[in-house]
Amino acid sequence: MTHWVRCFWDEDAVWFYFELDNDGYVTRQVELQEPGSNALAAAWLTECQEAQRDGQLGEYESVYGLTAELPISEWEGHDPQWLSANEFETVWSQARRQLQARQRPQPS
Repeated sequence: MTHWVRCFWDEDAVWFYFELDNDGYVTRQVELQEPGSNALAAAWLTECQEAQRDGQLGEYESVYGLTAELPISEWEGHDPQWLSANEFETVWSQARRQLQARQRPQPS
């Protein structure tokens, strides 16, 4: 069963959105910097693993970031708020669009 949560880290003023598998491992992760919800990351574990296999993890990370490696049960100092699948998908798609737009060549 999949779960979705978000947490806010005051130190960096960043919202973290996580899609978690049944064991609490992150399968997708979004990071939004406040103010303005500027996308810092929107990584998918499956894509990270494929990029690593293909020797392109650095390129993937430079665009989308990476997912957390530890299961949520081992995290300290977070106060997760549960989300619906639709809430997560909205944030995910907006963050992916932001990050992909930054990679396009700008017109001269």
